[in-house]
Amino acid sequence: MTTIFTKIIDGDIPGRFVWKDDDVVAFLSIGPLADGHTLVVPREEVDRWTDAAPELLDQVMHVAQKIGQAQVEAFGVERAGVIIAGFEVHHLHVHVWPASSEAEFNFQRAQHNPDPAAMEAAAEKIRQALRDAGHGEFVPEG
Repeated sequence: MTTIFTKIIDGDIPGRFVWKDDDVVAFLSIGPLADGHTLVVPREEVDRWTDAAPELLDQVMHVAQKIGQAQVEAFGVERAGVIIAGFEVHHLHVHVWPASSEAEFNFQRAQHNPDPAAMEAAAEKIRQALRDAGHGEFVPEG
């Protein structure tokens, strides 16, 4: 069965993409823990991260690292948080967000109705930081 993430990747549902390559995409979460909260998702539907081919998991984490570095730069935070949970959508995805404290590692804090303009501004900050870091070939237009 097609996941909601595949529908976003295929363009059937809109998404605010900040990265696209042949194997992995990254787009903003609709329930962010912080401005710029991004999901890094393989194009291939893999339910559990423990079932992913090692090469695919390597690429997902490589992209997650690049997104986290861009978030640190774009939002002026000390760290980027990362969690692999996988309960809400059965399609491997890595949550990456700008983080200032361990208290921010709590899905109870997720925003349920984030401002669309603020989300687009956050996506553009990440895109620009990725371009500035030399990853422009993977950064889609907003």
